[in-house]
Amino acid sequence: MTTYPSIDELKAQAKRLRQAMNDRGAALTHSAALEMIARQHGARDWNTLAALAAKPNAAAKTPLFVGAHVRGRYLNQPFTGEILSLSALPGGELHRITIHFDEAVDVVTFESFSAFRRRVSAQIDADGVSPRKTSNGVPHLMLDL
Repeated sequence: MTTYPSIDELKAQAKRLRQAMNDRGAALTHSAALEMIARQHGARDWNTLAALAAKPNAAAKTPLFVGAHVRGRYLNQPFTGEILSLSALPGGELHRITIHFDEAVDVVTFESFSAFRRRVSAQIDADGVSPRKTSNGVPHLMLDL
C-alpha cells in the first residue's frame, strides 16, 4: 500500500517547487506546481493525489516523499539519509528513489579495500524493498518503514 504525505506537506512541496522555478527565471503557477507534484508522486493529477492523500493510511508505514529522512540498509550496510527524488514507475507497483546518505556507506565487504557511496538510486516496492538482490539473495536496498 502506498502512503502519501499530508495534503499540507504536498502543498508545501508545490510551494517550494514554485519558488525554486521562479528563482531560476521560469515562472510557474501554483496550479502547475501542484500538478507537477502530483505526477512526481505517481498520480494522474492534483485532484487524484489530494484524494489519495486524504484517505486514512491503514498501514503504519513511514510515508515516503522528497525531503523525508529515512534509514535502512544498502547492500546490507546500515544508513540514514534524505530522499532526493521519488517517482512511480509505469505499472504503479515500483518506485524509483534517489537517496543522499548522511554519511558515506562502504559497499565493499572485502577487508583489502573500500568503496564509499554518498548517493544511490534504486527501485523499491510498496514495502521499501528493492526487487534487485545481491548474489547471496539480500535486496540491494531495504528501507525501515
